Amino acid sequence: MKQKDRSWSSDGPEISPSRYSALLNFQNAAGISFRDITLLDIALTHSSSVNENSPNRQDNERLEFLGDSVLSLCISHILYENLPDKNEGELAHMKNVLVSETSLALIAISLGIGEFLILGKGEEMSGGRRKPAILADAAEALLGAYYIDSGIQSTKDIVSRIFKSKIEELRKTSSKDFKSIIQEYAQKRGIEIPCYRVTKVEGPEHARHFFVSCVIDGETFGPMEGMSKKEGEQRVAQHIFEVLHKRNAETARLLDIVTKGGAEIDEEI
Repeated sequence: MKQKDRSWSSDGPEISPSRYSALLNFQNAAGISFRDITLLDIALTHSSSVNENSPNRQDNERLEFLGDSVLSLCISHILYENLPDKNEGELAHMKNVLVSETSLALIAISLGIGEFLILGKGEEMSGGRRKPAILADAAEALLGAYYIDSGIQSTKDIVSRIFKSKIEELRKTSSKDFKSIIQEYAQKRGIEIPCYRVTKVEGPEHARHFFVSCVIDGETFGPMEGMSKKEGEQRVAQHIFEVLHKRNAETARLLDIVTKGGAEIDEEI
């Protein structure tokens, strides 16, 4: 794809030769080529830099807003196309894990985004290049920028490529027993085992709906609904998994280790 012969944006300051070269290096390393490289520059510009140094320069927050929706659509479409055996609940769970801050931060790390971010001095000094929230936001902004630059099909192709291994991993583990996963997680954490309780039963005898909650480490989750007590327990355990997986990188790492059966994870934040 031919690069536009332009190193500046009409909406902001010129891109310096060194910055332009860095952006080309990012594209080569990440395998993502922009026709308009100024969109990439904006996607990798954090608001802290604009606030401190260049009030007329665009930051990546609007692209992040767009990228959030673009990513959600692409992931939903990819899962729908490739996993015809999964029901709505399973697909929703997989999407929630894939678009979580932890997942996006790891994607950003794999693409080397942190190295190319423009940050303000305060964020730079506080380790902003490795902050999961900043990395995840930049990943969304990157996809929003690429959507504007190249359209939805090309963006879907990029999302499919960079999420391929994570989707395959989730496909293999989506049928896991979440109740067992959460129990093993509690054991590894050294906390009390989860306590499940039916809080309400609705419906006639032949079509009962069970609402189940769970207490783990002093925190109550649910209630979640199931057509049986067992299904309700599984759904609230899955809910716990999703909530805890988004909470922080270390918790997500431990849950992934448990889900994989104890295998170590190479990626780190």
